[in-house]
Amino acid sequence: MTILNFHSLLRALGACLLGIVLATPLAQAADKVELTLYNGQHKEIGEAIAQAYEAKTGIHINVRKGSSNQLASQVMEEGDRSPADVIYTEESPPLYSLGQKGFLAKIDDTTLAMLPKEYVAKDGTWMGVTARVRVVAYNPKLIDEKDLPNDILEFAQPQWQGKIGFVPTSGAFQEQAVAIIQVHGRDVAEEWLTGLRAFGKTYSNNMVALKAVENGEIAAVLVNNYYWFALQREKGTLESRLRYAQEGDVGGLITVSSAAALKSSKHPREAQALLAYMASEEGQRVITQATAEYPLHKGMVSDRGLKPFQELRAPNVTPADIGAADEALDLERDVGLN
Repeated sequence: MTILNFHSLLRALGACLLGIVLATPLAQAADKVELTLYNGQHKEIGEAIAQAYEAKTGIHINVRKGSSNQLASQVMEEGDRSPADVIYTEESPPLYSLGQKGFLAKIDDTTLAMLPKEYVAKDGTWMGVTARVRVVAYNPKLIDEKDLPNDILEFAQPQWQGKIGFVPTSGAFQEQAVAIIQVHGRDVAEEWLTGLRAFGKTYSNNMVALKAVENGEIAAVLVNNYYWFALQREKGTLESRLRYAQEGDVGGLITVSSAAALKSSKHPREAQALLAYMASEEGQRVITQATAEYPLHKGMVSDRGLKPFQELRAPNVTPADIGAADEALDLERDVGLN
């Protein structure tokens, strides 16, 4: 074999080997995008989204679970080093804070257009994903529905001594306190919290509070609607019932679970695509099968047997109006609730 032919053979073999290397799974994996989701929502909801999205797109989502406030604080500490691409929170105030501090990317207009404008940030940096409504869960063996007050402020009166429960650490409860500040003023909100502290019973979380009503330990509690439906799915028939608020009462405040993409994401296009999926009818169906929240995709209706969304009589206070809920935390500290 001549030297020239030998060199030609080496070049051919080299090209062949390079083609084999590029075709191997290892090389292909180097180009494959994975996303990291900071999940402050319930564990099963984050996992349901991740599994459905990977099945649809082939993109794996690493889910890191924590409380909404904890994860928001972590994003602030990590800054541009954060591994998170998308953050998903149980309530909107943590994302409001991140948006105000410049950590969030503007969400694509096509995604925001799927949702009612009153449930997204005014600057488009976060979006409501699904909604829930504040209700009174009560045990009809302990109290008749007609004896429940039509105004949530009345629960802070002496006649409710030992009969009303609440969860002061709940983000939705704190949003409710902010709504009272906005509708009735700070003094009224402080009086309400002071009365609840004096006459009500505090619980560590909403499901514990709801089970206390269910078991006849207390007459009524202030909770989000979806906890009742979660317990119903677990147990079947329930003793407790839900009382929805009267027209405009803050007792019927609508709050949202929320999501946003981080400015620091190494995969901004894919992060935006995940948000679009979460806002889509397909994505919202995945979420609302995991939790009895209301879909916010325009024109979509829950199939979980919830009170129709359009029949809710919420006060005129939006998630964007509530902001970071700092006022509620300050008031709770002032009256000794935290």
